[in-house]
Amino acid sequence: MATWVLSECCVRPIPRTSSYPKPRFTILNSPVSNSTLFKTNNKPITFNPLFSRAKDRRNLGLKVSAPAKIQFVDEEDDDSEITNGFKFNPGAPPPFTLADIRAAIPKHCWVKDPWKSMSYVVRDVVVVFGLAAVAAFFNNIVVWPLYWIAQSTMFWALFVLGHDCGHGSFSNNAKLNSVVGHILHSSILVPYHGWRISHRTHHQNHGHVENDESWHPLSEKIYRNLDKGTRTLRFTLPFPMLAYPFYLWSRSPGKKGSHFNPDSDLFLPNERKDIITSTVCWTAMAALLVGLSVTMGPLQVLKLYGIPYWGFVVWLDLVTYLHHHGHEDKLPWYRGKEWSYLRGGLTTLDRDYGWINNIHHDIGTHVIHHLFPQIPHYNLIEATEAAKPVFGKYYREPKKSGPLPFHLLGVLINSLKKDHYVSDEGEIVYYQTDPKMTAN
Repeated sequence: MATWVLSECCVRPIPRTSSYPKPRFTILNSPVSNSTLFKTNNKPITFNPLFSRAKDRRNLGLKVSAPAKIQFVDEEDDDSEITNGFKFNPGAPPPFTLADIRAAIPKHCWVKDPWKSMSYVVRDVVVVFGLAAVAAFFNNIVVWPLYWIAQSTMFWALFVLGHDCGHGSFSNNAKLNSVVGHILHSSILVPYHGWRISHRTHHQNHGHVENDESWHPLSEKIYRNLDKGTRTLRFTLPFPMLAYPFYLWSRSPGKKGSHFNPDSDLFLPNERKDIITSTVCWTAMAALLVGLSVTMGPLQVLKLYGIPYWGFVVWLDLVTYLHHHGHEDKLPWYRGKEWSYLRGGLTTLDRDYGWINNIHHDIGTHVIHHLFPQIPHYNLIEATEAAKPVFGKYYREPKKSGPLPFHLLGVLINSLKKDHYVSDEGEIVYYQTDPKMTAN
């Protein structure tokens, strides 16, 4: 299944923000002209540094690269925000730098408190075992469904904490991060180092059509070559939301090995030992589950662990998909010279999950996390609020959720109906819709 959900990637070095000169806190210092930010269908107007006519945009002496070809999706239905006749262009280079954003974030937001991080681990582990004890004690048809919903959410919370260990935002102690990360991820059948490295690739190449690691778009050629069954599964619920375990095993087309194989093209030679360690830990957890099935019975293990595990998989696929898809305005994907770490990161989306925000450690506050994964999860909200004046319209305020994020199910369904592929050509491309797929 992973071969039609995800595609090949390569690793690019992440920009080193620490080496940037500290700018003044203003977007006016940017070397990129603000004239590229907007386009309008109005009649000719006097040139203003912040606005320009779309047809004259490439004739200006700007020190930015013009996109080789831009593919628009359903252009007649384009509902991008228009103010005073001017339409914001999300694919234009931003008038600020990564250093501008970093300078706006308070220094204390970067501080990692291992005791605070461990307190979240203790909280989540206690809840996980408490839920299992309650469900096993009552053992009735009313309690079990409630348990499955709650426990799958807690498995997802454990994953997020292990994810923080992989980024190094859990603490400054690499050994502590590795030990805690292995315990948390192995307990939910995730190979810690294998996934950590592939996720690093995702962050380093976010927003790149070919090089991104997860949930990036299919090119039109690949999409057209999919057989009908595969295409249907790729865009029909619930199948895309069950893809994660298959991705771990077989990764993406054209790549050898998997997240468990130290010889996979995904890993560097010096990472071989790490991959073996994580695979051994994963195997130990799998063996433990087999042993529990023998002593407790396979049905009890299925109820206590198996069903919550698949619920966790749905959570993971849902959240990660919606961080990069489903906005009411089409967002760009990049290739070639038009891609940059900053521009790719600005295509990510924040999401509001209501009561779940605190349970899954504010992972919905995702834009700042994607640009600066070193920031601990408990500081992401404050960092985002501080950066909003710099982001301007490049930040998309998430729709407020009720107590539970049921509204996101509609967003997911709508995206799967419309976001099918991108053009094979062009350095700035947008999702296009297959009318036949929508009709079906």
